[in-house]
Amino acid sequence: MRVSVVGLIAVVAAATFYLYLLTCFLPPAPRHLGLREGDEGAEGRHVEPRLKFPADLEELRELAELLQFYRTEHAGYVLLLYCSAYLYKQSFAIPGSSLLNMLAGALFGPWRGLLLACTLTTLGSTNCYLLSRAFGKRHVARLFPAKVAVLQKKVEENRSSLFFFLLFLRFFPVTPNWFLNITSPILNVPIASFFCSVLIGLIPYNFICVRTGAMLSDISSLDHIFSWSTLLQLLAIACAALVPGALVRRYGHARLGPDGPERNGGPPREKTA
Repeated sequence: MRVSVVGLIAVVAAATFYLYLLTCFLPPAPRHLGLREGDEGAEGRHVEPRLKFPADLEELRELAELLQFYRTEHAGYVLLLYCSAYLYKQSFAIPGSSLLNMLAGALFGPWRGLLLACTLTTLGSTNCYLLSRAFGKRHVARLFPAKVAVLQKKVEENRSSLFFFLLFLRFFPVTPNWFLNITSPILNVPIASFFCSVLIGLIPYNFICVRTGAMLSDISSLDHIFSWSTLLQLLAIACAALVPGALVRRYGHARLGPDGPERNGGPPREKTA
């Protein structure tokens, strides 16, 4: 157990140091981006901008303005910085991906931003899955015993149609995505099913966030993302994902029932008088 903790700390430390080095090599920012409202007497001196993960809409706007400037002459650097920051958050199960999805829309537009967000979400979630399997399975089960037990029961009940059940959880995230990422190895979810369910299942959510980010200057609150209309759309998509799973379960039970000809792969039962 101690080795797993030390290994995880080492991975986090290495990734954090890499991200820190990226921010240290930013080219100089223009003067007007370094100034803050209320900084009297700031004219004539240069204030270095500070890069950090945005925590609210105002910080997101400031970060988008800064990175849009850099992108005009340093597009490759901005892309590398954005991808690294996104993978950092996803890999270590840090909540707040909605703001980074919005940033993708602001920087790269709705369609390229969506493609980038879906790709990074899938890769980052898979990294989180692998880190949890390598270092954190026992710790996650010990820290969240009740939640893991409930999710384990649901997964076992839907084992025959697991992929569609995973899609439902991703389409309508009643369980946080970061928690699904760290618990999937404990629940014995195959990595292929996990990968595909994240890639497909988070498209609607990512699209809503990226589209909102593309209109960043026109929104005044994050409620534009999490409105009742948006939640109802996600719920409708999630319910649609359950239909194929229900059909698979029903068809499977019909074939593998007590009197079914293919029970446990064995020969048909002989009828007795």
